[in-house]
Parts: sequence; C-alpha cells; structure tokens
Amino acid sequence: MKSQTIGSFTSFERIDFGVKVNAEAGTLRLLFYSPSIVKVSFSRTKEFDDFSYAVVAKPADVSFDVNETDKELFIGTAKLKVVINKATVRLRFEDLNNNIINEDDPGLGTAWIGEQVTTYKKLQDGERFVGLGEKTGGLDRKGHQYQNWTTDAYGYHGGQDPLYVSTPFYIGIHHHTMYGVYFDNSYKTFFNFGASNNRFSSFSADSGEMNYYFIEGTNIADIIRDYTLITGRMEMPPLWSLGYQQCRYSYYPDKEVKTLATTFREKDIPADVIVLDIHYMQDYKIFTWNNTTFSDPKSLLQFLAEQGFKVVVMCDPGIKVEKGYSAYDDGVAKDVFLKYPDGEYYQGQVWPGWCHFPDFTKAETRAWWKSHLKSYVDLGIEGYWNDMNEIATWGHGLPENIVFDLDGNPGTTRKGRNLFGFQMARSTYEGTKSLMNGRRPFNLTRSGFSGVQRYAAVWTGDNVSYDEHMLLGVRLVNSLGLTGVAFAGYDAGGFVGEANTKLYARWMSIAALSPFFRGHSMINTRDAEPWSFGEEVEQIVRNSIKFRYQLMPYIYSLFNDAATTGMPVQRSLAISWPFDGRVFDHQFQNQYLFGPSILVCPCESTRDVVKVFLPEGEWFSVYTGQKFTGNQEIFLESPIHRLPVFIKGGSAIPMKRAGINTKQKTEELVIHVYKGSSGSTFDLYEDDGETFDYQKGNSSKRTITFDASNSTLKLTATAGNYKANWKSLTVCLHGFDTVNNAEATDFSYFTPIQKYDPINDPEWIGSERIQTMKVSFTHDEIILSLT
Repeated sequence: MKSQTIGSFTSFERIDFGVKVNAEAGTLRLLFYSPSIVKVSFSRTKEFDDFSYAVVAKPADVSFDVNETDKELFIGTAKLKVVINKATVRLRFEDLNNNIINEDDPGLGTAWIGEQVTTYKKLQDGERFVGLGEKTGGLDRKGHQYQNWTTDAYGYHGGQDPLYVSTPFYIGIHHHTMYGVYFDNSYKTFFNFGASNNRFSSFSADSGEMNYYFIEGTNIADIIRDYTLITGRMEMPPLWSLGYQQCRYSYYPDKEVKTLATTFREKDIPADVIVLDIHYMQDYKIFTWNNTTFSDPKSLLQFLAEQGFKVVVMCDPGIKVEKGYSAYDDGVAKDVFLKYPDGEYYQGQVWPGWCHFPDFTKAETRAWWKSHLKSYVDLGIEGYWNDMNEIATWGHGLPENIVFDLDGNPGTTRKGRNLFGFQMARSTYEGTKSLMNGRRPFNLTRSGFSGVQRYAAVWTGDNVSYDEHMLLGVRLVNSLGLTGVAFAGYDAGGFVGEANTKLYARWMSIAALSPFFRGHSMINTRDAEPWSFGEEVEQIVRNSIKFRYQLMPYIYSLFNDAATTGMPVQRSLAISWPFDGRVFDHQFQNQYLFGPSILVCPCESTRDVVKVFLPEGEWFSVYTGQKFTGNQEIFLESPIHRLPVFIKGGSAIPMKRAGINTKQKTEELVIHVYKGSSGSTFDLYEDDGETFDYQKGNSSKRTITFDASNSTLKLTATAGNYKANWKSLTVCLHGFDTVNNAEATDFSYFTPIQKYDPINDPEWIGSERIQTMKVSFTHDEIILSLT
C-alpha cells in the first residue's frame, strides 16, 4: 500500500487563533495556545476532529506574524517560528535566533499508509528523548520504540511494553535546546526514537487524526508547565493521602483489619490509611460488603476512625451479570454498559464471573456510577482505588468492535480502550467529589491517559519483589512526573512474590521519599507489614516513615506546586541537568530530586557500597552532615539502614514533629538550613488539608528565603486567610560556623533515620553536631541573621 501525504502547498489563510494551509490532497492547520504552544493538525479533507478528553486548554489570542517567499511560509510568535516548506508541506520549528529546535524528515513528513498516520522527525545530532510516562527501559528513550495500548501487565518484566497507562507525550533534548510533543490521539499509538534506524524519530496512530501539540521551552520545567496547561493539573489531594497507606490482597475478616490498626498504634509507626482489597465485597461484587467477614462495615469504619485511620476501598469496573444484584439491574435499566455493534451488551470474565462493563464515556453512565458510590460515601469512606480498568479480563483479548459512546462521538475499542481507565477515574473522582460536601476524595487508578492527573493518583500496577523491579518503579515514577502525573508511586515491597528482609527495608526507605507511599503484597504470601521482618527492619522502616511525616510541611507544599504549575514532586535529574550525560548513565538514571532540595540515590538492597553522582553545587549527607562538593561521582557505604540521601547546600526545608498520622497537630515549625554558596527560596503552603475551601482563598503561603550572600534566613509575612497552629519556630543550622543566639546540640529531626543497630550500637544518635535557634513564631515577616 502506497504512502500518501497531503501534497504541495496551494494557499493559506489566517483563521481564528492560527493559520490554515491548503494543499493538493488535504489541509494543515496551526492553532496557538500560547506563544510557545502550537497545535499541528493534518487532515486529508478540509475537516478536523477536535474532540479530546485529554485537552482542557483552549486556543488563545496569540500575536503572530505571517510572511512568505516562493519556497516557504513563516509563522512567528514571541517564542518560536514555524517554517513550512511549500513544495512538500514539511514543518521546521526554530527559535528566534533561527536555530532548529525540531524539524520534519524532509523526505517523509506526515503520511498515511491506509488508516495509519505517521509524522517523521529528523534525528538531530546527539538528540535524547525522555517522557512517555509509564514505560520500562532507561531514562533516555533514544534507540527504542514504544506503543500505547493500556494493558493488564501482571508481574511485568523490566523490558515489557505496553503497561497500564498511556501518555503520548515526550521531550526532545539536543544542542542546548529542548521541546515537547504531545500526540493527542487515543487509538493505539507508536513512538520510534531512532529504533532500528539512524534517520528519524516518529509517532504514529493506527487511525484517527494527526493532532499534535508542539511546545517550545527554555527548560524542561517550562515544558512540563505548558504540557499540564494543555492537559490540566491535579487539585490538592487530602493531606491524609500523603501519609503511609497499608494494603494487602487482602485483609479480612474485619477483626484482622482492627488488629492491623491497633498494631500500628502500639508500635508507634505512623500510618494514615488501611486499604481494603476485593475480599471486603460479597462474591467480589462492587458496592457490596461480605455479609460474613464484614457484616457491620459501619462499626468497623467507626473503629478505624477512632484509631485515626482513613479507609480506601477497591473499585473494580466489572458488574456481575446477576439478576437481583442492584448495580446490575439498575445498570441494565439505565442502559449504561458497553455494547457490541448489534446492541448486545459485551460480557467478559473477571473476579465476580461474567460481567458487563460501564461505558464511562457516557454522561448517563457517570451519573449512574455516582449514584452507587453514594453508599460508600454515606459510610464515611473518602478513598477509592480504581483497579482492573485497562479493561482487564481473563483471556486478555478485549474485542475491538465494542462500541464506546465517547460523549456523542461514538467509536470502537480501537479508539476507546486507552480512554477507559481515564474515564473511570474521572467518574469516580467527579462522583465522590460532588457527594462529599466539600471534602476532598482520594482517588487512585491503575490505568489512565494523558490528563488523568486531573482525577487520580497513579500507581505502577502489579510489580514484583526483586531489586530490579524496585529500581524500575523509581524510573517509572520519575517518567510519570515528566509526563504530568505528579501523584504517583508503586507497591513498596513488591506485589508479586515475597521480599526478603533487606529488600523490604531498602524498598520502604526509598518509597518513603516518593509521592504516593503504599505497602502492598499478594495473597498467600508472607506478611509484609513493617513489623513482619524482625526488630531491626521494623526500626529502619519506622525511622523511614517518621522521616516522611516530619517532612510533611515540605511535601504538602510540593503538592501545591504540582497543582499550581504541574511540576512533579519526584523529579528526574533530567529536569535540572538535561545536558549532563551522567544523568542518563545507567549507573545514575534512577536518582531523583524529591522536591528541589533532597537528592535520593536508590540502590539495590544487595549492595553495601554504591557509586552515586552528585550534580553541581554542595551536598550534605542527611545522616552525618558531611559536606560533599558536587559535579563528581563518589563511592559510599550503603548498609541497609542508610539509603544514600543528600540535602542541597543553600536549602531551607520546613519540617515538624512526626505524629501518628497527618491529622495529629504539632505546634513547632522546624526549618533546616544548609549552608551553601547559592541561596534558595521555598514556598511553604498550608490549608486545612481536607476541603476545597483553599479554592476560595482559605489557604496561606509564605516564602522562605536563604540569602547566601549575607547569610540571612527570611520568612515573608503570611499571605492568605488560613492560619496554621504553629506556636514556635526552631531553626536547625547545618554547616555553619558559630552563629550568635544559636545553641549547639546533637538533636535533629533527621535523627530518626540515622543508624539503628539494636545489638551492637542501640544508643547511637548520629555524629552531626548542629546549631539550633529558638525563635518566637509570628505570621509577620521574620528575618534571622545566621552569622
């Protein structure tokens, strides 16, 4: 079958928000969303399909110039130029200095082979590619190809593709320039980054439109900001969802759940959530409770609330075909299920048996789903876990002729499969949000599409209990962050298989410094709670969890940054150092920044000595306070109680005492300041952590600035209506010479993650001697001299 293009240029015209180019066999349209964002659409007709669940932005009234010569058409904004070759209708994107950012392959461009449409881009010298979200492999995608087709990937291996989530967005990096491409097409899509060729990168779809957004950026943070401007950003999650969540497939009966809760409290291990997997249901049917093992859910939930726990419940989409089951009967009556083309409901087998599946791309279905979620909300449940939503069925052969409504734009599985989990997450979030009287729901999903960050956190599915998977999970979360999903994590300890003692301890210490923190394990395996691996591991894990809870003012502020700008909480080093080849080295590609200041260097549980890369700047060991000069590779001891973690010099990190959960209030705000040649600013954000009142102004923010030039710490006056309950302020100084009005002490809120050896060294509290300053807390401006 011959490849077809739209042919040569015939004319152009200015249109609202952009330019339309007429060609011999089709049309090209450019629409501007900002001076740095342009939507590129190719059509073999004069019509364009602009329907999209992913995109929430609208074209903007951007100032642009249009000029032409005999050979080329030039469209320029204040940020970039789009140059169109008239003979071939190939595109070239340039910066304002005429440097090439990205360009079509001159001989291939955009072309169709039957229904499949592909855009071919010329590979630039030394070009790297990052992104695509939940993809295995290395940080740099160069030389590899990938496909987006949401898949139930149970126990996936380190090179398997595709997985559960489809986010067709990537970032190209070369010659000290960078750009982003979001391919807005929900059919099965393919990305080739120079795999098996040295000529082009490409992105293609089995069918549908060639619609892509090109983003010019001066840095990767700007590109992520623009991508999330297009596809949306998360709302603030409930504070409790950032605490530790304990899950198992499954905790039952209800007595076991109660014992679990009381054991956390007796052992002084902070935790906020207990997750109920499918065994809480009657015969695995959603919206039911097992009448034997969970006979009184209201009483159970009340007990857990008194212990300070929230509950997250499993929500599977399969509705058992069973007359008398209210969700089934009501679903049939309201005609909410997916159908074959002849109108018969699709049936697939999953946990309850033969099931129908809601068509969440239909408004009536979303309303029906909300009506049944009400039974959970009425019990006081505020957390929801969307699983098996790829769609997962036994046999893994979802028919491609199933019809999806797509809100009046009907299509088959070919167009709807990648959207199913995304729209289920939307239905759950929007439904519970409207039912919870202003309180924030927590929503977790296994499957999704670009834009899923608006509705849910994402976890990386059914991982496996071995070191490679632990590190793979870190890379997956790093990559999800590059693709707009800031609230992401993995099953700490591994779901499939059984973690050994060292692996569990190491995995939990890494996961404590991830956005979503949940321990989870498979049925019929050994217990995998923090106390299940012996006294030493219990203490290591307790320390790691407490460290996270101490960091909660910092972490919560990072989530506000994500909600405001799209910046991920867990940040690949490629964001800050995209042109340093060591960032992409297989030895260091798992490293990340947790927020702007904490460098995490994940490593295998089997390695007692590791090599880490310290980027430019100064870095302090979080355990000993030892200072290291950056821009070098170093070897470190990494016994199981010491994950390599560093604090960036010049940082100021807000912290507090660790409580038993995030709701427990403390009155002392603690700021750790690390001396550095460069200073920093950090916005400390606070609100009630529970409601959407922050969207009405009931929040506060104050900027913490460390000025390295004159060695001062400044807190701006509190801006906003919300007043936290801080009563005192303690400043802990690291790496400073003797400071007036400071007291030397061994105590630090970092102490709980320091070495613990219950046999040989039970009383060891650390070797760093720091200075502390006790200051009267006020919501007015505070300026402290650190000399």
